[in-house]
Amino acid sequence: MEILKDNCHVLLVTFPGQGNINPCIQFSKRLVKLGVNVTFSTSLTAFNRITNLPTIEGLTFAPFSDGFDGNFKGSTNNFHEFNKSFRTNGSEFVTDLVKTRKNQGNPFKRIIYTTLTGWVGLLAKSINVPSTFLWIQPATVLDIYYYFFNGYEDTIKNCPKDKFLELHGLPLLSPRDLPSFVFADSNDWTLLSMKDHVELINSEINQRVLVNTFDALESDALSVLKNVNMVGIGPLIPSAFLDGNDSSDTSFGADMRQDSRDYIEWLDSKAKESVVYVAFGSYSMIPNQLMEEIAQGLVLCKRPFLWVIREGLNGEKPFENLSCKEELEELGKTVPWCSQVEVLQHPSLACFLTHCGWNSTIESLTSGVPVVACPLWTDQLCNAKLIQDVWKTGVRVNANNEGVIERNEFERCIEIVVGDGEKREELTNNAKKWKELAKDAMKEDGSSNVNLKAYVHEVLLGE
Repeated sequence: MEILKDNCHVLLVTFPGQGNINPCIQFSKRLVKLGVNVTFSTSLTAFNRITNLPTIEGLTFAPFSDGFDGNFKGSTNNFHEFNKSFRTNGSEFVTDLVKTRKNQGNPFKRIIYTTLTGWVGLLAKSINVPSTFLWIQPATVLDIYYYFFNGYEDTIKNCPKDKFLELHGLPLLSPRDLPSFVFADSNDWTLLSMKDHVELINSEINQRVLVNTFDALESDALSVLKNVNMVGIGPLIPSAFLDGNDSSDTSFGADMRQDSRDYIEWLDSKAKESVVYVAFGSYSMIPNQLMEEIAQGLVLCKRPFLWVIREGLNGEKPFENLSCKEELEELGKTVPWCSQVEVLQHPSLACFLTHCGWNSTIESLTSGVPVVACPLWTDQLCNAKLIQDVWKTGVRVNANNEGVIERNEFERCIEIVVGDGEKREELTNNAKKWKELAKDAMKEDGSSNVNLKAYVHEVLLGE
């Protein structure tokens, strides 16, 4: 670890979702190791649920009220209300924090903002503080949004379902492969957030954008936009799961739960590469019909499984509504939470049935675990495309003509990934290949480590 530089302190502001918090915690730790002091800021909606914040010299935390502070009970359809309050309160807090530090003679060198917080970049411009954008989804998705807001909106929105889009430097994409927000209403808050990001990128020539990916994984996507310098600095997961050198760094970023770990003992009792792991992220509420079809598919497979089933916003227990509870209890185990990276690294894992959120996707790649891809929305749709057709580490479930993914389809895909056929061997070999390439990227002379060091020395320490 390098000596902390008294004159190099950055403010990192992120959206308060766990999918945002975890990679940003890891990013902050890596900056600190390179001698950069970091103040990590997000709202109390996140901080009120975090039980094990890291205690590291050089890393401080600055939470603020978003007006709800964990008590927002609206659905995703009403999330614009939360975002408006988060943005309003956050803007006031960040402005005051920056002014206070400047008056104390210890100003922030730079503000780093992340996906869905483009308003922070706009605010930084208005108060004359340099900023950097940290994109925590794949570079391919940022490319799609960039094309969308730079002349391709009609082409993308009007592409027939049975046709493919040709966007320079990207794989052929059908509508089902595109992030769902490109089809949202033009006033949708998420789409407007992406528009803010693209406009900020366009406002500066050859802007350096940090991306939670690595060069070998997305070499074309990182380099396709000629006026943007996208830099892979990932995978942003705990270093212990990449190089094993720091056994203290095993937490999954900032774990939001501190539940029983008996699931590890359960996994220990299972044969090597025998367990199907099922998880759909921190905030993805699975429709009841989809839950039932997944459950019935697991029963048909007759394989041991570990399934993370979260309670609903109002305490609902989805497992209790399944028609095959007894059969499921005989085959596997359900838990409300687990340390996902730790589970994915367990030798008993055979495959991962996932919603394909980017954290889950990159964690499966760095763990060498093949995937059954069941995307629901946002970037997950594009991630599933990359998993199946580009990196070839998994298979994607298909819906029927009514849009329902049936139990037999889950059984079919799980058996492809877990069974004894040639496809299983191909997927496993590819998964192991990407696992090694991810580790290589984070070595001392690896691409992501070199890229982050260059950013620190050229941008942060060079200013």
